[in-house]
Amino acid sequence: MKILFIGDIVGNPGRSAVVQFLKELKESLGLFPDGSPYDFIVANAENAAGGKGVTFEIVDQLLASGVSAITTGNHVWDQKEIFDFIDTTPQLIRPANYPAEVPGRGTTIVTSVDGQTELAVINLAGQVFMNRYTNPFHALDAILPEVKAVTPHVLLDFHAEATSEKIAMGWYADGRVGAVIGTHTHVQTADERVLPQGTAYITDVGMTGPYDSVIGSRKEQVLDRFLTMMPARFVVAKGDVKLCAVEVELDDETGMAVSIERLFINSPGVR
Repeated sequence: MKILFIGDIVGNPGRSAVVQFLKELKESLGLFPDGSPYDFIVANAENAAGGKGVTFEIVDQLLASGVSAITTGNHVWDQKEIFDFIDTTPQLIRPANYPAEVPGRGTTIVTSVDGQTELAVINLAGQVFMNRYTNPFHALDAILPEVKAVTPHVLLDFHAEATSEKIAMGWYADGRVGAVIGTHTHVQTADERVLPQGTAYITDVGMTGPYDSVIGSRKEQVLDRFLTMMPARFVVAKGDVKLCAVEVELDDETGMAVSIERLFINSPGVR
């Protein structure tokens, strides 16, 4: 089983990069998604709507482009219209370690195009330097028996700030899930590997969006805030758009990782 996980999509430049990349993939293979090299495509889209949140139109665009499941994070509620559709869009998930009464779901199980395999996708958020989420380690313990009763193939998007917390989650989940993919910090790390018990791991998959920026925002605005310490409204930047992702291969029988590889793709036609 091959999975493509696309890192934090930022604004229109990031969305355009994803759509263009998947369109080119479709054209090169002719029969996408049936001819896709990936059984599943998962994307984190919590910054897809102007840098904060996601809209129905964006979710629809990503799913139509071939994305199987969409994860989010601490900006999931920033576009208020999400309350109108998150409960009726099973492919879209928010961190599972919100309180139980919060709208939406923290896990989803998606089926490959050929109908032969299923993938459980879990979304959790870290506690260090983040909102007051419940303990993500305990949340994983509660979720795993439920999803593993359906499929051995499990991918975790761990949306967290602290490198130490992400690495700790990798070790905690080793041998229990197929992949732990870190998101949120928007800077791709070079520590991808398969851990000893068979879990593919990377601290942060990186950002899909404009790199002529400060993690996606116009650099002039960010610099002004650092220099003056005054509040500023950040706007998504433009230029030097790149797509960050990882390719993960899982064993069909065990669900454990065979390999993980980073992707860092230029998108020169995207502004």
